Amino acid sequence: MSNAATHWQMLTAEPEKAVEFYGSLFGWQVSDANGMGYRSVASSRGKGIDGGIWPAPPGAPESVQLYVEVSDIEAALARIEALGGSVLMPKQVLPDGDAMALATDPMGRSFGLMTPG
Repeated sequence: MSNAATHWQMLTAEPEKAVEFYGSLFGWQVSDANGMGYRSVASSRGKGIDGGIWPAPPGAPESVQLYVEVSDIEAALARIEALGGSVLMPKQVLPDGDAMALATDPMGRSFGLMTPG
């Protein structure tokens, strides 16, 4: 795997407002057909990467996270901690079989790791 940024995710307390704004502004196609409140965003049209809009937990800051594809999430989390970052959420396997984790860099910025199922 190339450690490429493969996905982005916007966390917001107002996901419908974000969908309306960015969908209208950029013509992004949004689908909420997953039953979890996640809105998948088709923004790339063959160039760049697609993403999503997720309802933020109460009190969580508004943010955008990049997701980087790695071959071994546990090894990447160990390396993050060795470099001064921290683990926000350990590896989780999603219903579609993909695996993900969340971390922060030493400056406090959150980002995700993923491995396809």
